[in-house]
Formats: sequence, C-alpha cells, structure tokens
Amino acid sequence: MKKISLYILLALVLVNCGSNDQGELVGVKSSGNWHSERPLGMTLISGGSFTMGKQSEDVAGSLNSPARTVTVRPYYMDETEITNSEYKEFVHWVRDSIVRTELALFSELMSFDGEPVLEEYKFLNIDSTDMSPYQKYMMKTYGSLGDLNSPTQGKMLNWEEEIIWNVHEFPSEEYAEVMIDSILTPIEDSFEGRRMLNVDKLKFTYYWLDQEAAARNKGDRRDFIKQEIVNVYPDTTVWVRDFKYSYNDPMHQDYFYHQAYNDYPVVGVSWMQSKAFCKWRTKKKNDYLNSKRNPTQVPQFRLATETEWEFAARGGLENATYPWGNPYPTTDRGCFLANFKPARGNYAVDGALYTVEAKSYPPNDYGLYNMSGNVAEWTNTAYSEASYYIGSTMNPNVEMDKNHRKVIRGGSWKDVAYFLEVSTRDYEYADSARSYIGFRTVQDFLGTDISGN
Repeated sequence: MKKISLYILLALVLVNCGSNDQGELVGVKSSGNWHSERPLGMTLISGGSFTMGKQSEDVAGSLNSPARTVTVRPYYMDETEITNSEYKEFVHWVRDSIVRTELALFSELMSFDGEPVLEEYKFLNIDSTDMSPYQKYMMKTYGSLGDLNSPTQGKMLNWEEEIIWNVHEFPSEEYAEVMIDSILTPIEDSFEGRRMLNVDKLKFTYYWLDQEAAARNKGDRRDFIKQEIVNVYPDTTVWVRDFKYSYNDPMHQDYFYHQAYNDYPVVGVSWMQSKAFCKWRTKKKNDYLNSKRNPTQVPQFRLATETEWEFAARGGLENATYPWGNPYPTTDRGCFLANFKPARGNYAVDGALYTVEAKSYPPNDYGLYNMSGNVAEWTNTAYSEASYYIGSTMNPNVEMDKNHRKVIRGGSWKDVAYFLEVSTRDYEYADSARSYIGFRTVQDFLGTDISGN
C-alpha cells in the first residue's frame, strides 16, 4: 500500500514539475497569438444594431420591408464589386487546371515502353520520403489524399510548364489532339479559321457541408455533404438578350474579354456562379496558408446576407435613404452620386452609359464604393415578402432551399432612383444572369473585439 502511495506521489510531482500553472485552471494555451488579418481590398464592418427597412413612404406599396431593429455581427466586406479582372483570375484558374489535368492524364495513358508522351505535362512524381505518415497511408490504402474535388486522385499537376494556346505553335500532334478534342470548340462551331476555347468545358466542382441542416436534423455527416458543378464563364450574351431592339453587340463582344474593362464590375454571373467564386477564393487563400510551416484556415468568403448588405450600405447613417445620407441622388450642386437611370432615361447624364469602374463616385462612410447603382448585387438571402415578419432580429437571414428567388440589392445602371435606396428590396432567380447584376464578397470577423488594429 505504501508503494502505491509513493508511485502516485511521484507521478504528481513529475506532472507538476512539467507545468508552471501551480495546479490552477489556466485553459489550453495556443501555440501563437491570433491576429485577425484584413483581406486585401476589404474593409471591416464593425457590426451593431440599426433600423432596417423602409422608414418613410413605401412608394411601391410592396409592404415587404417594414422598419424594425436588428443586430449583425462584425464582418469584412469588399470595398468594390468583384471586377472583370478578379473574376477572370477565377476563370483562368479553372481553365488551366482542366487543361493541365487533360494533358497529364493523356501522358499517363499513352506513355509506355519507355516512350514518354507529353512528358513535360505529366503528373509530378511525389517523393514518398517526403510524405508524412498520413499521406503514405492514404495513398497506399485509398490511392488518394482524400480530396474529393480532385479528378487526379491526389496526384500533383505540373503548374510550371507553360500552356501554349496558339494553334500554330502546338509542340506535337499529341498536344494538338488533347487541345482540339478536349478543350477547343468543335470544328463545326468554328469560323474564319479560328479555334476558340470551349467555355462550356469550364466547370468548377466543389463540395460543401450543409451545417445548418446537419445541426437541425439527425443523420450521418455524409448525408449533408453537397456537390456543386458550376460552369464558371459569365454569360456575355446578356448584353443582347436583356434588351430587345437595342444595339449592344460591342458590350457582348468586349465587356468581359477586353482589358479596357478590367476594372469594371463583372456581370452575366448567376447566383450559383458567385457562390462558386467565393468557394474558389477561400481555396486560393487556404492553399497559400497550408504551404506555410504553421498552417491556419481563414473563415470562408461568402455572399453577404440581405441584412449585412443593408447595414454596410447605410455606412453608419441611421434612417438614411441612400449610402451618402443625402435624400437625393445628387449633391447640392447637381453632381450625381451614383450610376443609374436619371431624368426619364438620360442614361449618360450621370457620367456613364452602362457600368463604370468599380471604384467610382465617392464611397460611403465605411469606405464602400457603389453600394447604390452601377450593378445590383447578389445576396445570400432567399426572397420572401414575409422575411421581415418571420426573421430573427439577430443576424437575420431567411433561407429556403426550394426558394430560387434570391435577393438583389443596390439597384443598377439601368434602374431608376427608387431601387438605389438602401432599404429597397428586389430579387432575381438564382440560375439567371443579367447585364446589370454583379456581386461582392464578405468574410466573418472572428471574435468580437474590434477596438484594436
């Protein structure tokens, strides 16, 4: 009995010798200090309570936005709408990953008897000596690293080798076979001898966990993992289809393609495409962080809820009609404060016929540009006339799986001033794309202390 007591005492001494907490409850210590990093091009919206909805005359008589007090948590929001240049980076990443995958798979399939095909584009050899025990076991047992979004089964693509797009400079017949049969438009769809990229091939596949459904319902985790396959190329035909008997073909041809419009807001993207962009932006940042010695994960980029959008648009001004506070869309000197449809259709009097650069007109007091006008913006909220009556007053967001009508906010270059009001609600169907709808993203702010840097 004395021996047992001695062992217990010795164990306690050894445990206490390895700690300086003096036996007190101090909590688990993190390996480092956490500092919230402001994403490039975003501004911190501090959150708080505000009066949401129509606080004066409801001109349209819609009765779908009665005034009420709600509260939102802090978050980051893009200073501008996502531009053509930014969205094009997403499109190019999808395009290049598909091309490199096709070239690598062809190389693996056709290389035999010591005669390599497309060797410069083949999958990179993974040195097993550099693998962690986890990676070794996964590759040995499952043949992949568990990445469901990888058609390459965990094999590494070669991103160093340049992709050649000029058909007259293709390095080999094998290269031409892959590009012509898998990537470029079919022969029957070509004209003037041009072989263009088949944009229907540009699909982004991602998976996500429906956490709210999983929290409210019983079942296996796998039951709530959703797959999405989204064609990422914007619908440039919206410039023609949105307007009958109107010559907008130059915008159809050049708006997304030509570098002159790089800093203009992207349009022709559906709600699903904007959600896919958010997933890719999160992946891009996390891929970079995972390459560091002590990897961390950032909160996901996403679309703003309708409430978050209105709170940000008001810029801290209570009972404001527009983001600038002035109850009129012009200054006292008659200068326009947004890009919209004034004076019964004089589109150009505000300085723009169609859209303008994303960083145009004065920002609101939160530093956000074009929260009214230019392009309307997708939100993450389903549209319902009863949203304000049934929604919570804390971070309200009425979401309905079967409701394909999604709230858009802010009005656009083709709308009258009523739609520019920060409290005006409108909607579009999730699978629709328009020449006057774009989006911007938000990211949750972790914690609630926003008094520091």
